[in-house]
Amino acid sequence: MAKVVLVRPPSIISAGSYIGSLTPPIGVAYIAAALRNNNHKVSIVDSVGLDPEKSTYLGNKLILRGITFEEVLKLIPEDTDLIGFSGMFSSEWTSLRPLVNMIGNKFSDKFFVGGGEHFTAAPELSLEQCKNLDAICLGEGEETLVEIANAIDSRSSWSNIDGLVIRNKNKFIKTNNRKRITNIDDIIKPAWDLVPLNTYLDLGLSYGVNRGRSMPMIASRGCPFQCTFCSSPFMWGTRWVARDTKLLADEIEEYIEKYNITNVDFYDLTAIVKKSWIIEFCNELISRNLNISWQLPSGTRSEAIDDDVTPLLYKSGCRNMNYAPESGSERMLVSIKKKVKLYKMLQSLKSAVKSKINVKINIIIGFPNETHKDIWMTLLYLIKFSMAGAHDVSVGVFAPYPGSELYNDLVNKGKIDHSEEYWQKLAYVDISETKSYCDNMSSKTLLFYNWLAISVFYFSNYLFRPVRVINTIKNLLTNKHESRGEMALAQILKRLNFLFGLKKKTN
Repeated sequence: MAKVVLVRPPSIISAGSYIGSLTPPIGVAYIAAALRNNNHKVSIVDSVGLDPEKSTYLGNKLILRGITFEEVLKLIPEDTDLIGFSGMFSSEWTSLRPLVNMIGNKFSDKFFVGGGEHFTAAPELSLEQCKNLDAICLGEGEETLVEIANAIDSRSSWSNIDGLVIRNKNKFIKTNNRKRITNIDDIIKPAWDLVPLNTYLDLGLSYGVNRGRSMPMIASRGCPFQCTFCSSPFMWGTRWVARDTKLLADEIEEYIEKYNITNVDFYDLTAIVKKSWIIEFCNELISRNLNISWQLPSGTRSEAIDDDVTPLLYKSGCRNMNYAPESGSERMLVSIKKKVKLYKMLQSLKSAVKSKINVKINIIIGFPNETHKDIWMTLLYLIKFSMAGAHDVSVGVFAPYPGSELYNDLVNKGKIDHSEEYWQKLAYVDISETKSYCDNMSSKTLLFYNWLAISVFYFSNYLFRPVRVINTIKNLLTNKHESRGEMALAQILKRLNFLFGLKKKTN
């Protein structure tokens, strides 16, 4: 039996952000469950969940949410055999790397493994920049971590374990590719008992809109698309696999009884791909008469969502969905390999709104070859989405994440140096601190377009649907928000009230 500690690092956010997503570490909980099911002793150090309201200012407008590095270090037992580090987002590398190094200075005789989307996208670079890491786990980690723990327990070699990049003196050795888990229904449910889950639930912390005690879940793995700005294909591959709808509903029912949850957030890359699957899932929830809401905060495909589906979505509890056109320019959609038809998405959006589902639109501006004309076409479509009934919008500036096609292209052109500044820029939420990788526009120009896009969307939204002004005020007064935009607005008002109160005290 190997003794394993899995570390979820503190979350890093911009000091200028109004809302941050502090979520339970579902990936780490899945890994822990697999290890425990194979008779290994496992514990989780969830740096965020242990104190999500604690903030540490790092400088450069960056804040760590969660316990400090020193506190993490104290929670790792001396007799640990294997320490695994979760690195899902490259934006966390600027804090994860020093954390690994600090722990490595004390536990130099232990085995260190990194896993998650960042490590999968940049394994050699991670090993190069973090000397204490012994290996990187590529892709899905349930089977790989179990085999590593087995090897440690039996004192055997790692070289025959698939899905690894191993440090061997000054060389990095990649083992054979690991096959995707074929039946995801066989995956052991997350070990939530090893995580301070109730802390998240009590505070209403989630990736989506705050609808009370929100449980994260995965309904599918993989995404059949290959957008050039996305690093997910490296992690999950392009084969979309969905869970059995009855088993999924069983798990939701279990969480209602065990944790008294009121909402489910599905963290899938692309939850709805097959129309038949989502209809079956909705009918399963409806038949059980579960008093619960659910959301798709990560985005979904609109092709499978029409007048047949949206009434079922709402009746089964779906209240929020994200559509991600990314651009309103057909030229840009082709360029970034975003296989979406804007007119069909508009039709789908209208259907969702008619069924009283809150829809958020995700937009990215500043792609390397984007032009002013492309952005103005996006602005035009934002107005169309707003007039069609979309409730909310997120406008971000393109950032080259490791593993994406655009990132590789920029690296080859010598436009990314992997400096500390590069990693820090990935962590910024406020656009004023982002960097332009667009050949045709500066950071200041993108800043202008960002605020223009947000302004155009919400102005037209409230102009054509004035009742939403009343609803927004009501939601702010009752602290019951229907969108991430309302949550951000509530935080802005809270900060203004604080500053006003502080000014009154000093006068």
